[in-house]
Amino acid sequence: MCIRDSYSGLQDIGIALPLTGRTIPVVLDHHVQREFGTGALKVTPAHDRDDYEIGLRHDLDRIKVMDDHGIMNEAAGEYAGLDRFACRKKIVADLEEQGLLEKIEDYDHAVGKCYRCGTVVEPTTSKQWFVSVRPLANKAVEAVREGRIRIYPSNWYNTFYSWMDNIRDWCISRQIWWGHRIPAWTCGSCGQLLVAVEAPSACDQCGSTDLVQEDDVLDTWFSSALWPFSTLGWPEQTKELEIFYPTSVLITSFDILFFWVARMMMMGLHFMDEVPFRDVYLHALVRDKHGKKMSKSTGNVIDPLDTIEQYGTDAFRFTLTAFAAQGREIRMDEDRIEGYRHFINKLWNAARFAQMHIKECDPAITAVAESPADLALPHRWILSRTNETVREVRRALDEYRFNDVASHIYQFIWHEYCDWYLEWIKADLYGDDTTARDNARGVMLQVLEVILKLLHPVAPFVTEEIWSVMPGERTSIMIERFPEENQAWRDEAAEASMELLMGIISTVRTIRSEADVHPTRLIEATLLCGDPDKRDLIGHFSGAIRAMVRAEQLHILDSGIVPDDAGHALFQDIEVFVPLKGLIDAAGEIAKLAKERGR
Repeated sequence: MCIRDSYSGLQDIGIALPLTGRTIPVVLDHHVQREFGTGALKVTPAHDRDDYEIGLRHDLDRIKVMDDHGIMNEAAGEYAGLDRFACRKKIVADLEEQGLLEKIEDYDHAVGKCYRCGTVVEPTTSKQWFVSVRPLANKAVEAVREGRIRIYPSNWYNTFYSWMDNIRDWCISRQIWWGHRIPAWTCGSCGQLLVAVEAPSACDQCGSTDLVQEDDVLDTWFSSALWPFSTLGWPEQTKELEIFYPTSVLITSFDILFFWVARMMMMGLHFMDEVPFRDVYLHALVRDKHGKKMSKSTGNVIDPLDTIEQYGTDAFRFTLTAFAAQGREIRMDEDRIEGYRHFINKLWNAARFAQMHIKECDPAITAVAESPADLALPHRWILSRTNETVREVRRALDEYRFNDVASHIYQFIWHEYCDWYLEWIKADLYGDDTTARDNARGVMLQVLEVILKLLHPVAPFVTEEIWSVMPGERTSIMIERFPEENQAWRDEAAEASMELLMGIISTVRTIRSEADVHPTRLIEATLLCGDPDKRDLIGHFSGAIRAMVRAEQLHILDSGIVPDDAGHALFQDIEVFVPLKGLIDAAGEIAKLAKERGR
């Protein structure tokens, strides 16, 4: 009998157990909850995990009252031979008959059941095989503390240390049908236990050949812990073992950091005297869009094959990469997969547009990018942005921030390369200036090659297909070198100038959109800019600006007054206004705004 350790004076007495007459001791322990029940708890150290721990703390007897088939044994007294459920009913009836039952109450209880057949699982004690892991754990902890093994994200270090510092001996035996049998034999003549690598032919104690191998099999995680070197021919010193052990990085889910990752560390350091891997990246678990775990019974499972059939493999891969933030869960939303399918289509259409202009080109045309100082501003800008994207992607890969990899690639391809650069160079591609056209084609091809290489690890199929039809003799993109930074492309001044021009264009487009000016209507725009250098820059590219905002006139002034009938906005220190008279229904717009304000 166990009572809360705040009671005193009761621990020196014994209590007679009803129905059996067995005397049991009273012990004090913090495990008992005073708020639940009477504050006293009968413990069965042989039939409950928590009770087993209490028994260890107080050196209690571990009495098994049923066998492995759920039948009560001789320790159950007069109930021996009864099935466990029948026994429980009879005990309740006997207690009630003898006036020992005060009341019966219902309460919630977590009852373990077999996941296959639903049978209630009865905890019990049994003879098992254990590995003393404290010496192994100490080596693994030392390797992590010294930085020979790094864990990403870093917030898992504390969890790892907590598990390892409180580690217990590892039970490696399992009572299941399939697995690696434990290499232990018992002599039927003298009872001698033999453990050996090779099956013994006779007992080394008495010489008997009556040897029976252990029926238990090794824990799955024990076998898995040997994986980094057992798959490479160990214990033989093979060429594969020499080349591939240790490996670079292990990628797995955070929920098996202890079950698998830590055990591979321990086994690798013990048997190979070397860490099995340098980095461990722990990814999140994929759940549904509401954060619930996927299960067939709930009906929220996303079949990857169905998803691939609907959206494409590359779109699905990119979605998972974009979601792979360093956290505990990924919420899978099919709407996001649809969005990234549009992204893959965007790249495909951009490549088709580029192919129209470069299919007959000599690939050497990309050499124009080797001297960016001689190129026009849009080319210098896109090369600088390409260099920055390569830098950010490589850094994110080195730090296992795969979602940032996807984000940098997405933003660059969609918004900078497609939305801005390809639009900006159309005048050169379709113009009569052959030098301007060749420069545009060369830079466009060069940047597209970098884009495909950056994206290939995430979206291998579309990038391989596009790469195969680009001009020149090409092998598979997968054996190309991954892009590296090119400092010659870095041009902060070009980026600042293009940011100004793109900001002005976006501001005028916003005014048009908010005023609901029809896309085909030509407008007149005015810029008030007091900085002469900025006025010169804007004036140099006024033709491109007019084409992109559909303006027949663009006035660039150092000062002025904004008319009352104009749409007006500010970008940096430049005032932008667009006269709207004759372009919109003023009365209708006023009525619409009044309605919105009223709502």
